[in-house]
Amino acid sequence: MLWVKALHIISMVCWFAGIFYLPRLFVYHAACEDQPGRERFKVMERKLYRGITTPAMIATLVFGIWLISYNAAGYFSQGWMHAKLALVALLIAYHFYCGHLVKVFRDDRNTRGHVFYRWLNELPVFVLVAVVILAVVKPF
Repeated sequence: MLWVKALHIISMVCWFAGIFYLPRLFVYHAACEDQPGRERFKVMERKLYRGITTPAMIATLVFGIWLISYNAAGYFSQGWMHAKLALVALLIAYHFYCGHLVKVFRDDRNTRGHVFYRWLNELPVFVLVAVVILAVVKPF
């Protein structure tokens, strides 16, 4: 079980690295004014989303489900786990919204400025803090 937990944490760190960096790329992409720069951001966003962030999300979910399977009844009887899973669902929705934005930028259909993406970039920080507190402290 400790190996599975370690792999879950490693995957989660990689997922969050992508979730933190991808919107930061959107900030720079939205502010970019030259075509070669925009094309470079498209490649970076696609590779980060498809090559790192999405596989890390899948691994996080697989190892998380594996961990829960060791004692599903015990975990699901605890309120902190329900809250954590709700936040994970929110993060998955955020992840797929970022994937949508990768396509929006790819197709040159972005209409939002860099300030929007700066705010979007901050949202997963709150989820990370809450998930770690829930998993470690188990407040309820």
